[in-house]
Amino acid sequence: MIGANMNQIFEYLIRPYQDLNILEVILEISAVILGLTSVWFAKKDKVLVYPTGMLSTSIFVYLLFKAGLLGDMLINAYFFIVSIYGWYFWSKKKDGQILNPILKINRTEIKLGILLFTCSIIFVSLIYYLFGKWTEWTAPIDTFTTAVFFVAMWFMAKRKLEHWVLWIIGDLISIPLYLYKGLAITSIQYLVFTLIAIFGYIQWLKIYYKKKQIV
Repeated sequence: MIGANMNQIFEYLIRPYQDLNILEVILEISAVILGLTSVWFAKKDKVLVYPTGMLSTSIFVYLLFKAGLLGDMLINAYFFIVSIYGWYFWSKKKDGQILNPILKINRTEIKLGILLFTCSIIFVSLIYYLFGKWTEWTAPIDTFTTAVFFVAMWFMAKRKLEHWVLWIIGDLISIPLYLYKGLAITSIQYLVFTLIAIFGYIQWLKIYYKKKQIV
């Protein structure tokens, strides 16, 4: 009985990949590996999060465009653009010292985050409507997670501690969402993302308080 259930789960996971060519499967696997590597570098507070992340998002933009997943595609395109700024912001140093260390968000940044979230909801909703995708039940969920990730990426680029909380929320929602969309490998990626994000938050918290004690 257990074996039969396991076979059904396995068949469900691989079924969407049967109609894909081998190149697309290899690209998705490569994007997932690069994405996991990027999040690992983020956990370690290393600037290499950006070049690895940009490679991953570039591949996903192509794959998601072909799959017609517009909200997800927009997330990755946005990540690529914000990563350019983040790479610059994280790399700024003076006399060998990092100029922009890990900090907590302030009231002004909370307001900006809410504004960015609201604008993202409106923007992605319009995109879905214009391309006739709003009829799918996953559209509102995809729109919400897109907005959450937009804010998370911006706070990450600014090296704000709370960005990990937003990643955790978005990742948890994305696990079943991508599984439903037939991207099982990507769904597994988001499961691992969630675990890394939890440990990333804990590690950044330690770094933040350690530097605060030094100051």
